[in-house]
Amino acid sequence: MIPKRRVQVCPNADAVAQALAELFTESAADAIETRGSFHVCLAGGSTPRTAYSLLATQAERVVAWEKVQVYFGDERCVPPEHADSNYRMANEALLSRVGLRSEHVHRMRSELGAVAAATEYERILRRQLAPQDGRFDLALLGMGNDAHTASLFPHTEALHVRDRWCVGHFVPRLGVERVTLTYPIINSARRVLFVVTGAGKAEPLRAVFSEPLDVSERPAQGIKPTDGELIWLLDQAAAAKLPPELLTS
Repeated sequence: MIPKRRVQVCPNADAVAQALAELFTESAADAIETRGSFHVCLAGGSTPRTAYSLLATQAERVVAWEKVQVYFGDERCVPPEHADSNYRMANEALLSRVGLRSEHVHRMRSELGAVAAATEYERILRRQLAPQDGRFDLALLGMGNDAHTASLFPHTEALHVRDRWCVGHFVPRLGVERVTLTYPIINSARRVLFVVTGAGKAEPLRAVFSEPLDVSERPAQGIKPTDGELIWLLDQAAAAKLPPELLTS
């Protein structure tokens, strides 16, 4: 099945954050009405932080948070209170502000070490998502200047994993280990939402859209939902080098 793809361009990063908050709310309402709960995978980064803060204020009474289950796409091998922790960012900006029950927040315990944390998270995902046909309702993703997404970096072993949903692996260019979800679980989501902002992303974004498929060079090209919707939410600076016919407003 060819995935449904939509490219939406907003004037600036603040408008992207607003659009992300609206899509989050829409996805939550649809999932809860249809299946009784909303399973969302969060991304790290500065743009999601702004959107999470908006959700904490705008959607506090709109989203049925007691029916939301939260997961993470990747994590650095740091304690949860560390400044570099994706969990800490999401918790400060959103999770702790909307009364979400702790048992509904499934963080990667990366302080255990990448491999141990990934093994544990695999079990959690398969248990939690079994009633959902093994699918997230929404997976949020960012993209780096090297076209990586989650912690799927160029020329790393995790790019070739097809029998696991979560792996711990070494990223040579960073000299660190990371915990990351893999293509199979991300691509099974009902909706995948990329959030990309800034002029520094314009060239890698052009390459992802226009260059031949090569996930070893451009990991973001490997995000192709098998039976879901793919949305690219961009600001004008990031979209500057994309063909006009791809863009919607």
